[in-house]
Amino acid sequence: MTRMPARRPAAPGPGLIVLDFDGTLADSFAWFCSVLNGVADRYRFRRVEAHEVEELRLQGARAIVAHLGIPRWKLPLIARHMHALAARDAGQIALFPGVPAMLDAVAEAGVPLAILSSNRADTVRRVLGPDSAARIGTYACGASIFGKARRLWALLARTGVPPHRALCIGDEIRDLEAARALGCPFGAVAWGYTDPRALASLGPEHLFSEPGEIARLAAGGAGHMPRLAPGTMLVPLPLPNGS
Repeated sequence: MTRMPARRPAAPGPGLIVLDFDGTLADSFAWFCSVLNGVADRYRFRRVEAHEVEELRLQGARAIVAHLGIPRWKLPLIARHMHALAARDAGQIALFPGVPAMLDAVAEAGVPLAILSSNRADTVRRVLGPDSAARIGTYACGASIFGKARRLWALLARTGVPPHRALCIGDEIRDLEAARALGCPFGAVAWGYTDPRALASLGPEHLFSEPGEIARLAAGGAGHMPRLAPGTMLVPLPLPNGS
């Protein structure tokens, strides 16, 4: 009689999913591009020409700030102004297709949800709408551009979830850096501000090509998490200007 090898127990799924907002849940990149040069004129930093957008999407926030010639002391002023503009224009910003259904599915699977964002909580809730906003158990909003790791630490302390059980999901290199600073696994999304090739080059634990994959993760556990295969080729997303 041949004995079948014992199956290894499946690794537990995440105990918490921490989602970025802009570029991950909210399709705000076109809006961001539409207001950026007006903000540049107001705060006297470099304007961004259409031909520069694709190259900047390959960079992290620190490289972009340096390219635009923004001194660090101006960052809080610029961020506050951008957040006020986002609040003013929240009605123009929509969730990505599939996001409300994903939030519903994750919540129904029993995995707690949190949002970690630099944006204001009132703007985040307004864009989400009452039904999707009710799916989020914890909001950690208003993080500074380079302060997400500190906010993530406070979020984990508040929820009591250990870092290795908290899956952070975002669309920017600074999201990945914050997760790694705390020892959290990171899932990159391929539909946000940063070109997915740049995110993939940094070796995130997971890369999601559409929101439904996040829902399947929550429903199926870690064994169903999409992972980057060796030699994966990523196609850059179309830019708002059509290039």
